[in-house]
Amino acid sequence: MYFYLIILRRLYPKLNKINKRYVSMPSHKKWQSVVGLEVHAQLNTESKLFSGAQNTFGGLVNNCVSLFDAAIPGTLPVLNRKCVELGVLTALALSCKVNEVSTFDRKHYFYADLPAGYQITQQRAPLASDGVINFQVFTPGVHKKPYNKSSKIKQIQLEQDSGKSLHDADLKRSLVDLNRAGAPLIELVFEPDLENGEEAAALVKELVLIVQRLGACTGRMEEGALRVDANVSLRRVGDPLSTRTEIKNIGSVRGVAGAIRHEIDRQRTVLEGGGRIINETRAWDATAKVTIPMRDKEVVQDYRYMPEPNLPPLRVNLITKEDTQDVISVPLVKEKIPELPEESRTKLIKQFELKSEAAIQLVNEPVLLEFFLKIILNTSRNPTKVANFLLNDLLTILNKRKINVENCPVSDEQLADLIDFLLQNKINLDVCKLVIDELIEDSTLKVKHLINSKAWFLITDDTMIINKCKEIIENNPKIVKQYKDGKVKVFNALLGLLAKSTDNKFDMSLASKKMEELLKK
Repeated sequence: MYFYLIILRRLYPKLNKINKRYVSMPSHKKWQSVVGLEVHAQLNTESKLFSGAQNTFGGLVNNCVSLFDAAIPGTLPVLNRKCVELGVLTALALSCKVNEVSTFDRKHYFYADLPAGYQITQQRAPLASDGVINFQVFTPGVHKKPYNKSSKIKQIQLEQDSGKSLHDADLKRSLVDLNRAGAPLIELVFEPDLENGEEAAALVKELVLIVQRLGACTGRMEEGALRVDANVSLRRVGDPLSTRTEIKNIGSVRGVAGAIRHEIDRQRTVLEGGGRIINETRAWDATAKVTIPMRDKEVVQDYRYMPEPNLPPLRVNLITKEDTQDVISVPLVKEKIPELPEESRTKLIKQFELKSEAAIQLVNEPVLLEFFLKIILNTSRNPTKVANFLLNDLLTILNKRKINVENCPVSDEQLADLIDFLLQNKINLDVCKLVIDELIEDSTLKVKHLINSKAWFLITDDTMIINKCKEIIENNPKIVKQYKDGKVKVFNALLGLLAKSTDNKFDMSLASKKMEELLKK
């Protein structure tokens, strides 16, 4: 093969660049990774999809179970209207086509936590189809700049959740909790049009932000409110899709990126070693950071789909704004769509002239975005400096203390006062960190009173600064001589000595000017 390429390159000089790139192509570039997602989002309703049982997280075991959820003979499903409204709202926010008529199916499989032996879903005629989600991919340390990406949505369907099996290794038995059985879900099936784990994680993060804005789902992946299945395969560039593996129930955004990244590497190693990929289901071990086999899919499971006989077709009104007890008006639901994350990012960039990286990070952290808007609106504060303080300094302090930003005890008023003192050079960044540490311990403290009581305000008195600068110059003649001989970099050493000798209590921007003036004399 190599011999023929050399001949072609000599005969056709224009192909030199292409052929050279092909011949010298690194082994990892021979393969193209293809990723598709299936996401289950639990709808934020008071009751379940087909029963009046409470739809909640963390309740007593088997305490939120109706007779229907337990598959007691003779019980019938009654569709929850609120679930349909939230499903339609989500579909519209994702530019999906809402189908005027959708139907319910029974998907048969036999697990201990599925009492009826089937799951009610919408496989063949879903609630909505043909949508798209647009998002930006940006991982600090991985990407230099954000880039736009989109993924097509094949369909969105309503379905009920199963229960939860609890395995006790000590007792060597499995127990079943049916609290989650019958919980309302929407399943979002995406086309296989992603390339890596970072893109998949960015999509999931965007989806979480969207469903939270809509109020459709809490988005709390740690509670299982949103679960991700990822389908991963590798193929040679230009070839059709190849055998895929499915990674089930990934429970965090970081886990999505890690699981897919590992699976791509694993499949590449197998293929380059002459092996073949088998169609199997794998699980993500977040501790060991590897995917592990669960079961193979060499024999396709027959779920024996059949129409659900106890539920009529679901009809919605696509045209008029007439909402009745029996038929939901899609135009009326569409009017309830709030500002979505992409609109928020655009506003931050245009209105406050933030960089796209900062806009992405702020929108990704709703609490910080709320802080930013409250601190910046109707004020003359510098938006970029406020954003940088929130994203860099505040987050760093909270992360060191292992405090989730959602549980930040510092109020927006306290942060605003602190930022004002910082931007006015009345305190420095070190003092800011000390103040936040104090506020975390006691959130009732007033910022100004705290700084006063601790004597943390910067010294700006010209006479004190000049006298201290003279002292540093007199005590360090060698460094001063180096500076005057042209080695200007040692100026920072003098400033460091000044800061250390004053416990960082001087306004260093003012002290720098005074030090420079004295050295020139």
